[in-house]
Amino acid sequence: MQKSISYIFHPVLMPLVGVLFYFSKSPRYIPLPIIKDKLIAISILTILLPILGILLLKTLGRISSIELKQTKDRVLPLFIYCGIILIVLKRVLTAYEFIELYYFFVGMLASTLSCLMLVLLKYKASIHMIAISGVFMFFIGLSIHFSINILGSIALVIFLMGLIATSRLSLKAHSTAELIIGCAVGIIPQLILIPHWL
Repeated sequence: MQKSISYIFHPVLMPLVGVLFYFSKSPRYIPLPIIKDKLIAISILTILLPILGILLLKTLGRISSIELKQTKDRVLPLFIYCGIILIVLKRVLTAYEFIELYYFFVGMLASTLSCLMLVLLKYKASIHMIAISGVFMFFIGLSIHFSINILGSIALVIFLMGLIATSRLSLKAHSTAELIIGCAVGIIPQLILIPHWL
């Protein structure tokens, strides 16, 4: 059960969750074909590509486990993911089209770079908590930005944060400190960037 939670709420799914939520709550008129194109592009770049990349790295023997249990296993995947986010920012979600989503992904890039720096310092922050915490802060930003009541959605994300943290502790994948650091690494960049699009 605990392992299932880690897979169901995997970090690679969180960018798509943020994008889906944005399109479902935005009061702006956005043509359906554009929404579909963006969702397909985000799905391919942030879900399919990282999964294929991890499997390739495992096949080539560059990582010891697809779960990236060891700190050294995280360096290449995080570096590659930074490149993927840059592609998204350059080609898929530009600032003049969707400024909210643009800064959401800038925040994710900052979180990923922070996580990479921690890995290089031999510290393993929880990527699961980084991802869900970033989404949590983005939801709060959208609530303020669009002046909408999404307390139910925010409460659900808080519940999921607790569920994921419990799961990671039960699996002994992280210590409490690593989970807290993960939350901070996910929340702080989004919090700093919110004034740029509010």
